[in-house]
Amino acid sequence: MHPHLIGLVAGAAAMIAVPAAIVGLSDNQRSGSLPAGPRKIEIAESLINYPLPGEFLARGQPAAAPIEKRAVPAFRITKQQVSLADYNLCVAAGACDAADATPSGEDVPVTGVSFLDAQAYIRWYSRATGEAWRLPTALEAAAAAAERFASDSFSAAADDPANPAVRWLRRYREEASVKRPADPKPKQRGHYGRNSLGVEDFGGNVWEWTSTCYTRTALGADGVVESITDNCGAHVLEGRHRAYISNFVRDGKSGGCAVGTPPENLGFRLVLDSDSMIARARIRLLDVLQFVIGNAARRNLS
Repeated sequence: MHPHLIGLVAGAAAMIAVPAAIVGLSDNQRSGSLPAGPRKIEIAESLINYPLPGEFLARGQPAAAPIEKRAVPAFRITKQQVSLADYNLCVAAGACDAADATPSGEDVPVTGVSFLDAQAYIRWYSRATGEAWRLPTALEAAAAAAERFASDSFSAAADDPANPAVRWLRRYREEASVKRPADPKPKQRGHYGRNSLGVEDFGGNVWEWTSTCYTRTALGADGVVESITDNCGAHVLEGRHRAYISNFVRDGKSGGCAVGTPPENLGFRLVLDSDSMIARARIRLLDVLQFVIGNAARRNLS
């Protein structure tokens, strides 16, 4: 690396010591319009019974997801899903692609967005605010959903591996029991009310992206995990039931894998990482490094 560039990079790295009150101010100034700070719910540390996400196979046959007792560290999640209006600010800034959503004068959640769209919004919003935002994990979504958490909602315990018709009949009955009349129009945020923790609209007609990858797990005869294959080209969504959808898909009815009815809408809400001081410094450092390297490249070309 050119000595001048080394010095510039070292200088940029030194900026990580800038006080947290200063770091990120220029991000806010550059970003123009920003969404109002979202209301957050503090989810206390908890221990929950958690049906593992993904596909499970025992001797090559579909099997019920194991249920494990999982500890969930405390975290902060937005009370509401990201709104269409807030998402459109990212579009106006040139950082997000327009959602496949019908314009609305109401305060509705953004829908018609893929996992990739959600990640683009998070990058923009994190840089603009100087805070570290992310999608919840499927485990965090389950904890935040509380009594509204549905997971896959189905059990294979009564299946007969020698008779696939038993499984087909069970799935038909279980799917029929959770089907509701189609209701795809996004409702005003808060329409579905809040759960016991104060989180709004979970389990409504918007399924929510998580950061958890789709997995396929092979179980041994004793139920012990033999192998796990991760596929991060698809992610878990939580809502009325669990769904697994490819990262680029914006319409749950057009592609994906879910039990029950396909997701009516795809949206997301955010989690705020706790160590915002370090997060802001890292975000600022990345911006400075990109600026330094870009300037050095232009000098070399000239």
